[in-house]
Amino acid sequence: MNEGEPLVGVVGDATADLEAAVAAAGARSRVSHVDSVLAASPALVVAIGDAAFARLARSAPAPPVLPVDVDGGFRSVPADSAGAAIEAVLAGDAETQSYPVLGVEYGGERIASAVADVSLLTAEVAHISEYAVASGDSHVGQFRADGVVVATPAGSPGYAHRLGCPLVAPGTNVGPVAPIAPFATNPDHWVLPLEELRLTVERDETPVTLVADDREVATVATGEPVTVTPDGSVDVALTPASDPEF
Repeated sequence: MNEGEPLVGVVGDATADLEAAVAAAGARSRVSHVDSVLAASPALVVAIGDAAFARLARSAPAPPVLPVDVDGGFRSVPADSAGAAIEAVLAGDAETQSYPVLGVEYGGERIASAVADVSLLTAEVAHISEYAVASGDSHVGQFRADGVVVATPAGSPGYAHRLGCPLVAPGTNVGPVAPIAPFATNPDHWVLPLEELRLTVERDETPVTLVADDREVATVATGEPVTVTPDGSVDVALTPASDPEF
């Protein structure tokens, strides 16, 4: 193995075929967990599958990331095209698209990060609470609902879109915000700057859970705001094999 060859990090369930494809592209591979891969300063990181990509992306890695078999709003490539995509990136024949990583603060501490969405959810089915949304110094809205979700551009084709929110293009620095199962029959949705968004439980009839990318991270008290703001980004490598944007 030539130490002068570029290093390609791999997280997720790597196959022998993928490792062979890295070698065929004139590179060496390191297959490990996220921290170990990034510590090796790779030129490119390949993330295989949704879970591996989410773990990697939430760390706001410095090198570009090539998603393989990843669902959602990211430009992924199928496994059988990964070799050609790796070769294109290493040859300089690929562009990158930057996606924001959201930092989530609660109780004065950074407690989570997210690349798709952040939600407050009532912990019991068929129980509603009252929520408020603020953007910077501006009060945006207040409503009774089962919860509220903030999505990134990458997360906008997911749960937020099923709630009736529009798709948001990468690079716009805005994201959709929507009530979840609101008590009102004609609820508002918003597209807001992803900068110092605050979600607050104004009144609760049951415990409220803070969820970041489908991970339950805290129970939220009444009147204690959850602040969401960009905290780094992940650069996704785009090749001819990448999925269409939406």
